[in-house]
Amino acid sequence: MIRTSTAEAAGERTNLLRLQDAARRMGISYPTLKQWIYKRKIRVARTAGGHYRIPNSEIERISHVKPTRKIEKDKRSGIDMIPARNKLLGTITQVKIEGLMAQITLDIGGQFVTAIMTRDACRELNYKPGKAAYAIVKATEMMVILA
Repeated sequence: MIRTSTAEAAGERTNLLRLQDAARRMGISYPTLKQWIYKRKIRVARTAGGHYRIPNSEIERISHVKPTRKIEKDKRSGIDMIPARNKLLGTITQVKIEGLMAQITLDIGGQFVTAIMTRDACRELNYKPGKAAYAIVKATEMMVILA
């Protein structure tokens, strides 16, 4: 964990997020983010009052997500309507097509998730290694959507 003094972080002050906001952006829970801080898995800055702040660059490094523009709540649609706890942003690492089926593997922050779908759906959606995609988890099912 890199602790940045307030003076050092002054240039990045506008790029620092509160823990709740950073957790929401990364699609993880607040307690998970706190554990990552304690285990030194994520770099943080500290305010003069001792509060943790997460730089945008660290969110990009951990979750491979570029900063997004703010979306007004009443104008959300599509992927933005799905709660953060049900969507996991990752990178497609492998696409195996065999017979009528395709297997897509996503790397989500070092964890791998695999989805099975038809070959035609995989080709139509143009899933290829290296592309950003969301794993949408609902009960016992998972969907993959390109980011």
